[in-house]
Amino acid sequence: MNIKNEDLLLYAVTDRHWLAEGEPLPHAVRQALEGGTTLVQIREKTLDEAAFEAEALELQALCRKYHVPFIVNDNVELALRIGADGVHVGQEDMEAGQVRELIGPDRFLGVSAQTVEDALRAEAAGADYLGVGAVFPTGSKDDAVEVPHDVLRAICNAVSIPVVAIGGITYENMDQLAGSGIAGISVISAIFGQKNITDATRKLYEKAVKLFRI
Repeated sequence: MNIKNEDLLLYAVTDRHWLAEGEPLPHAVRQALEGGTTLVQIREKTLDEAAFEAEALELQALCRKYHVPFIVNDNVELALRIGADGVHVGQEDMEAGQVRELIGPDRFLGVSAQTVEDALRAEAAGADYLGVGAVFPTGSKDDAVEVPHDVLRAICNAVSIPVVAIGGITYENMDQLAGSGIAGISVISAIFGQKNITDATRKLYEKAVKLFRI
């Protein structure tokens, strides 16, 4: 099953640490969906498995209500257990070909890439799309490696699957990615770190349509 470019236009990755104190993550995700985010990826590093599953089920139900794909970061077993639309893995996680074997042909597989070699290997292993970054300095991932914009363009030119840029992207700097060949942007703090999440998401979406819709 191929993911559509329009699904990747504004790709929201969850991170509760950016939320206002006391704000539940589902409430924030609902606001992002109302603002027009086109895909939601749940990313959790601190919850135990039972709490992670409960939260994932709640967010998945929200995404289905808004007809938006729901992707699980890293946790292949959880994605299969809850029937998520797909899974995203990094270069340090389970190998992409092995993930594809486990999830089968009917779920989306996203793979992180920092080089053309990473990208070609992921595509050959069955990835549906690539997440490439960090394209700007980022405070959301301590070990993020910066990817120069010429490398981002080279990756987009080298593969036939869509590419999403990630890492440090804001409303103000996203213009710098125009013409790179990406299908969209993946953001965390540009949505979940904002006082008015719905308004911030709407502005990002409207600008992304102008910059990246092919």
